[in-house]
Amino acid sequence: MDGIDIAALRTDGGILVERGPSEMIAFDPAFRRLLDAALPVAMSARDSADRPGDLAALEQEITIRHAVAVRQFLAGVPAAWQNPDLIGFHGQTVLHRPQAGVSVQLGDGHLLASETGFPVIFDMRANDLRSGGQGAPLAPAYHVALAAGLKAKGTHEFPMVFVNIGGISNITFVPEKGDPIAFDSGPGNALIDQWVSDRAGIPYDSEGAIASEGGVSAPVVKRYLDRPFFSQPAPKSLDRNDFGLQEADGLELSDGARTLARVSADAILKAAEFMPEPPNLWVVCGGGRKNACIMTDLKAGAQRLNGTVVAAEEVGLDGDTIEAEAWAYLAVRARHGLPLTWPTTTGCHQPVSGGILAEPESAQLTI
Repeated sequence: MDGIDIAALRTDGGILVERGPSEMIAFDPAFRRLLDAALPVAMSARDSADRPGDLAALEQEITIRHAVAVRQFLAGVPAAWQNPDLIGFHGQTVLHRPQAGVSVQLGDGHLLASETGFPVIFDMRANDLRSGGQGAPLAPAYHVALAAGLKAKGTHEFPMVFVNIGGISNITFVPEKGDPIAFDSGPGNALIDQWVSDRAGIPYDSEGAIASEGGVSAPVVKRYLDRPFFSQPAPKSLDRNDFGLQEADGLELSDGARTLARVSADAILKAAEFMPEPPNLWVVCGGGRKNACIMTDLKAGAQRLNGTVVAAEEVGLDGDTIEAEAWAYLAVRARHGLPLTWPTTTGCHQPVSGGILAEPESAQLTI
């Protein structure tokens, strides 16, 4: 909920991937507060298309902000990247309740198409939900392509795991043969962000600086990891509100931040229990890779499993842009009717494609 990530990609939706320029456009603090306020409102959504309260107005503002961001981005990139064939539009997640078949991403694809003049693929989770899946995670298809690229360089061997540490952490296990295995592994940055915001009035623990001054409370870590979610077989997914700070009550600021960093790391490592074999390589992307305490714990734990943990940049990728790149990649796959999800990634009944195509001339509303 910190801003808009944009990335350009040239791809056929298969193994061919050429990564282009990227940019992050941050939300101002006032708009972040609006997004925070939207989370409890979204809890009353009856289905993925429902927009209770002022969510419809917020959706329009989010979409316009994305349109402005796209125009700003394209104006500053080399000419070869200035005329995209397609935009993959994620929108802003405000509710994810797969057990109820509900996942709400605020973002009007028709309006974005109208405002940018480019075709837009959006709402890429809905078809998976209708097919019995969790609707998340969706990035595994792209992780498979990236793993193939790493293998082609001859420096890394299967199996590999891609770890995305956002508000929630998710993993993709990529075997040499067969479909990927993916699921949400547990809280990522969300609990740490909530902790330092509540206790210190700051939005996040930059690079794990606060955590680095604290110690780990093993009983608190155990209370979190004893939650039923962690013994639940994959596929499985989470909403950022599924975990709270109650287990950490009573800890001082730095000890709480350090303990929650350990929870994030141990939750990711615990995911190995649901993999067919221990991975050789763990590639970490998302904001959590910048938390030194999370990375220290991950490296130590993976070493015990005879694996190596690296930040995405160490293998030539950009850990801040992989999710945005994934949405561009998924848009191309959706356009060609290729699977976005598999039973092993979301629990859908069979591999399914998805998404809605919005052409610029099909928009119903123009600002």
